[in-house]
Amino acid sequence: DRSSLFQLIQEQLDPEQTGFIAVENFTSLAEHHELQLDPSKLEMLLALVQSNEHGHVCYQELIELLNSKRSSSFRRAIANGRRTLQREILLDETGLGVYKRFVRYVAYEILPCETDRRWYFHQNRLCPPPVFMAIITIVQIIVFMCYGVMLNKWVLQTYQPDFMKSPLVYHPGHRAQIWRFFSYMFMHVGLEQLGFNALLQLMIGVPLEMVHGILRISLLYMAGVVAGSLTVSITDMRAPVVGGSGGVYALCSAHLANVVMNWAGMKCPYKLLRMILALVCMSSEVGRAVWLRFSPPLPSSGPQPSFMAHLSGAVVGISMGLLILRSYEESLHKQCSWWVLIFSFITFLLFAIFWNIFAYELLGVQIPPPP
Repeated sequence: DRSSLFQLIQEQLDPEQTGFIAVENFTSLAEHHELQLDPSKLEMLLALVQSNEHGHVCYQELIELLNSKRSSSFRRAIANGRRTLQREILLDETGLGVYKRFVRYVAYEILPCETDRRWYFHQNRLCPPPVFMAIITIVQIIVFMCYGVMLNKWVLQTYQPDFMKSPLVYHPGHRAQIWRFFSYMFMHVGLEQLGFNALLQLMIGVPLEMVHGILRISLLYMAGVVAGSLTVSITDMRAPVVGGSGGVYALCSAHLANVVMNWAGMKCPYKLLRMILALVCMSSEVGRAVWLRFSPPLPSSGPQPSFMAHLSGAVVGISMGLLILRSYEESLHKQCSWWVLIFSFITFLLFAIFWNIFAYELLGVQIPPPP
């Protein structure tokens, strides 16, 4: 088993516990060891040790690799080493089942490097499953259907006074109720907005969550949601907010920016056409939101939801999201740029909190009475 392999490596190849093993010794052990190792993992082990220019390999890196972890130095060794992996193209894999073909599809959709794609393909165990985006979408659909049945209205629900009375909607008159800065993502203007957001969340969010994990993608999505409502409270102070567009645009803009930054390495089919279609759809959705905000057919119903959440979500995606997607299996907390982004986001949060506490009264903003 794996523990006996660790013990064998340490006792025979590093008896003095220096932390390093000679390349020749480990290569001989890896090629003739009687324990059964995953062929793809053995292949990567040999690529690591034979690409080392110093004649030795770090024992800790071997342990991390055998435990399905990789350090940035290992990735650089594979990329820059003299040895290349034998099967260079994951698309050459044959005889795959339906699930494994889907995993390969996700790898080519999200990752720009063939080594990363192969690593993800061989290490994927569907644990944990991509449940965050699925749960968010299901809850949004359930909430929309409940209000649709209750109001007997499936489009432009914001023109229905009872809709705006919901405890989930963000309204400037209720900004002291902190949960509204999050919960508005479960409410939608109508069937068209819900359908657009749900489609993008599932098509882009689920593959991203499968590759980068629930913690990173949920952080990115929720950062877009919070930034959306806070931006509206600063820039469009009389408007309410509904819909999950802040989080959706954070995911989409991060993914599109990652594709552009790694254009040559991305092997997803029809990437230019698909990017153009995505930009057209996103722009159309923003245009619809702008029209709804400034040209409501029923002005007496009060200000309509703001479109600023879309734009702030896109900014979050391009800044924070792009770094997350470019740091596949690398620790974010070890990167200086990550802490710069976190500091900037916290600064924005503090500014927005003080703005919501003091600015409305100081500026004399006439807030429409809350429903």
